[in-house]
Amino acid sequence: MKERKIELKAYFASCVLVAVMGLSACQRPVSTSAAYFPPKGDEWAHVAPAKVGMDAGLLDQAVAFAKTQETKQMAPDFSSQEEIFGKLLGPMPTSRAATNGIVLRHGYIVAEWGDTKAVDPTYSVAKSVLSTVLGITIDRGIIPDVHDPVAKLIQDGGYDSAQNKSITWEHHARQTSEWEGSLWGKNSDFVGKEAFGRGERKPRQLQQPGTYYEYNDVRINRMALSLLRLWKKPIPDVVRDEIMNPIGASNTWKYVTYPNAVATVDGKQMPSVSGGTRWGGGLWISARDEARFGYLFLKQGRWKDKQIVSSNWVKEATTRGPVGPSYGYLWWLNVPDKDGKKPWPDAPITSYAALGAGQNTIWVDPEHDIVIVWRWHDGNPNELIKRVLAAVKP
Repeated sequence: MKERKIELKAYFASCVLVAVMGLSACQRPVSTSAAYFPPKGDEWAHVAPAKVGMDAGLLDQAVAFAKTQETKQMAPDFSSQEEIFGKLLGPMPTSRAATNGIVLRHGYIVAEWGDTKAVDPTYSVAKSVLSTVLGITIDRGIIPDVHDPVAKLIQDGGYDSAQNKSITWEHHARQTSEWEGSLWGKNSDFVGKEAFGRGERKPRQLQQPGTYYEYNDVRINRMALSLLRLWKKPIPDVVRDEIMNPIGASNTWKYVTYPNAVATVDGKQMPSVSGGTRWGGGLWISARDEARFGYLFLKQGRWKDKQIVSSNWVKEATTRGPVGPSYGYLWWLNVPDKDGKKPWPDAPITSYAALGAGQNTIWVDPEHDIVIVWRWHDGNPNELIKRVLAAVKP
């Protein structure tokens, strides 16, 4: 109590100083003794950039730039959806918000623009959420080891073939599974313009699981179905109970399933989720709730006094695999490729992101203790990242 009185005395003394200087507001100094976590709801603390070691003018310039970068890829009414991705399986909203975003430093909001409460599809950002569900499943011991064959626990016919029987959970998470088959009306071969739009590919010979990288939503949807069978409850409920509620997310987000994506689990019909919004549905969420998810990873999987997903999983999920691009367990990384090039040239190699079409970005920077959420923007997020990092004072 004595320490609390001293703190309040210093606070009110600073208020007097502010008044003497003729300033219009008195703000409590940002404490650096303990990590800040926003409470549930809208009382997320905004702080002046200078309070967290950032230049307000340069940050304002970064935000001004972001506001000019509305996406050209995704029509405001999603009218180009099937042309880009192929025949829909699930619903789409009638419209989306304009470009919007939020910047956190030390957990505090230092910049915010656009409608960050708008609930929109986030496309493949959902893959990073599913990766986290996988991590929690392993943390709980439901899956003993990420390197175990999926067929060891899942016997629904999806892993019986010679091609599929050796697929591990890690192969799914690294998009190197080479799973062969059809699910919910889409074939994993991605052949055919009607089914896959601009994303169709030419037929090719399948490789051994773990040896070839291919970004493939059918295979991630298969992983999601396998997780459903282990949890024995709809994955949206798992996401709610294990991730979103513990981090204080709003009640506005929803995981929308395809109407035909229904599996029988212990005699009950349950919906299975997708790894994105390529064919409709997917995770529909606000930028503010995405910022909470990004901050969870910045804090190594811990929220206040609860370890939601292990720090070991965060490390593994953000470590590059032996095959493919700068990619972890359904997270994009900033490690250099074989030519020494980074996806975001002006960002630290330790940074990583959840990325979705549109563009939808949750970028996490442990080195500078920053999270950037930027939605419905055009081009590489590096152009905003470098402007935000320029505002960080040395």
